[in-house]
Amino acid sequence: MTEPSRETPPEATEPVPGEADEAATERTPEAGDASASADGETKAAEVSEAQAELAAQRELRARIEQRKAEKAATPVDAGGKLSGTAADLLAAVRAVESGTKPGTAFFEPAEPAPRRPAPPATPAPAPTPTARPSAPAPAAAPETLEAVRAVLARGGAPESLTGQVAAALGEGAAEALREDPWLLLSVPGVQPEHTDAFARALLGAECGPDDPRRAVALVAWLLERAAVKGHTALEDGAVRAGLGKLSVPDPDEALRQAVSEGAVLVFQDEEPAPEDVEDEGEGGGGDETADENGRAPEADVPVLLGLDRYALAEESLADGLARLVKTVSGEVWEGPELVRAVGAHGLVLHTGGEAARSEPVALAEAARERGLRVAVAVHSENGVRRLGVEALTVAALLSGTAGPGRDAEGAFALDLLVVLDAPQLDVESAAMLVESLPDGCRLVLGGDPGVLGSAGAGRVFGDVLSARVCPQIASRIPDPGPIGELVSGIGIGELNQVEAPGKEVVIVPVRDAGEAVHRTVQLVADSIPRAIGVPTEETQVITVGHGGSAGTRALNAALKQRLNPGPGRFGGFDPGDRVAYVPAPGRTVTGTVVSAGAEGLRLECEGEELVVPKERVESALRHGWALTAHQAAGMRWPAAVVVLPGDAAQGLSRTWVYTAFGRAERHLSVVHGVDQALPRAVAEGLPQDRTTRLGPLLEALLTAAGD
Repeated sequence: MTEPSRETPPEATEPVPGEADEAATERTPEAGDASASADGETKAAEVSEAQAELAAQRELRARIEQRKAEKAATPVDAGGKLSGTAADLLAAVRAVESGTKPGTAFFEPAEPAPRRPAPPATPAPAPTPTARPSAPAPAAAPETLEAVRAVLARGGAPESLTGQVAAALGEGAAEALREDPWLLLSVPGVQPEHTDAFARALLGAECGPDDPRRAVALVAWLLERAAVKGHTALEDGAVRAGLGKLSVPDPDEALRQAVSEGAVLVFQDEEPAPEDVEDEGEGGGGDETADENGRAPEADVPVLLGLDRYALAEESLADGLARLVKTVSGEVWEGPELVRAVGAHGLVLHTGGEAARSEPVALAEAARERGLRVAVAVHSENGVRRLGVEALTVAALLSGTAGPGRDAEGAFALDLLVVLDAPQLDVESAAMLVESLPDGCRLVLGGDPGVLGSAGAGRVFGDVLSARVCPQIASRIPDPGPIGELVSGIGIGELNQVEAPGKEVVIVPVRDAGEAVHRTVQLVADSIPRAIGVPTEETQVITVGHGGSAGTRALNAALKQRLNPGPGRFGGFDPGDRVAYVPAPGRTVTGTVVSAGAEGLRLECEGEELVVPKERVESALRHGWALTAHQAAGMRWPAAVVVLPGDAAQGLSRTWVYTAFGRAERHLSVVHGVDQALPRAVAEGLPQDRTTRLGPLLEALLTAAGD
């Protein structure tokens, strides 16, 4: 295996005037903090896209919950062979099935109820877009905020948490916090040690590590933290291990308490398949062997714990996908393989790289010519630009700011929905999307399965692929040029040397992080515009993380100092600054600061103007010359500079390298300081899999339907 050719770009060794000033300041809130609520004083007629998106999410979640509550539920009949903790957990579930706690979450999903007649496949006039959803509820009342502030002060917690606590806990937040100080753990960014100190200050001698309120809060916190990493559930053993590390005296009792309180849900497969038992060693349980009678250990039966929001989303998504499969009447459509498959089926998957997107785009055009109502949705505004045809973002479709209207039941006026960048769909967004499709509507999910997954919980595209419950069309169109050849090799674990006569791929070796930052600034400001012809504003820097000596913070500080120096007089930003805006968790929009006013910062993003309310600037906006690969997924630029300092080796995987290198269209520069860690990551660095339930749910629904 050989590395890409090491070439030095023209003038790459010249000194760079105006080196990075380490004192350059920048607002650097984490992307996950973007969930702060928008100001309710915004007029309904001028609701921002971010507000509309959040409001639509609440409305659709409420509709999903109502639909799930109306379904006939059947108790789980499994677990008769379990013993020990697993049996205790299931016993706790059954103890609350008939009580006032949310026992419905412990039932297996029933057959989805019929929803509505299939839409007519006849030409129809373009629907009038629906009005944008109303703004989110107003901020908490002053008396609520004052009461929360007083409780926080008494417990020694920062006053800055007041608004978040009030938003999370509602009108009675102060009283709830007094009764259960560990509720503070529900606020993003708060750690267990913070809540323990807060609880000690409020409760005194009553407070102890075995407090059942602490146990319940910590179980939920562990599952929330797992969701940030993409898991929708965790095995009970992993949760017990996490509780042990948090000094919980009796993790088993803590789990039983959390289940009986309805804070978490329990799921258990009826019986693992023989091949699953044989493969268990790869998942961390391989040391267990059969007993003297040849029976597998009881622990091989997986018991999963999850939060209701993700359980509800996965079950609703599985029901919705199964509904689409069952309600489409197969037709014979003439054309390429993808067109024929979509004519005959309600759900079709399409895999391929950037060039392969032309196939689902051609499908959409062919469907329109047949008189069908069609929409093409992508992950980002950047993706809309690249597609070059009529399209919209998934976020805009869900929020109602673009796309078709909805009927009285909230269903889209569509006969075919094509979703590209499907690996970026988290389970909650996917559930809302599918729940909004009418019976008889066809759905195509397309994307590159080799890229990094969604920023939110779930593994939607991968789970549906693995379930094999619908046609899967693999494109044969390769991505062209040296970059396409390099990325294709990475996808199969090979870091090949590629011919790049036009300097499409350039490797810039560096010795340390300081030199990596220096070279990156030089490439973006000088070498790439001069030698490649790609202007600075069309070049994106991509690195492994936000922190570190060559993370996004350090790189953005250096790039701002060189490209747009200024005092940051508007909340840390100046006109001309390149920024990354997070209107909702898991979604990044890149743009440029245009101006500032009383309403907030005005940005230009992919040719459109939007306003970031001033109260959201600190939490939802950061400089964007440099992004992480997770933020950049679903987007591409004419040129990309991928920065790999020595301390980045631990964060590399084949999927990360594949995603980062694939963000470049015409030119890729790799600032390379990880030596052999790069080819090793490509060859061996498989990412940690996500624990989800969507695949088995889909298989159960559609296998039962086929029997």
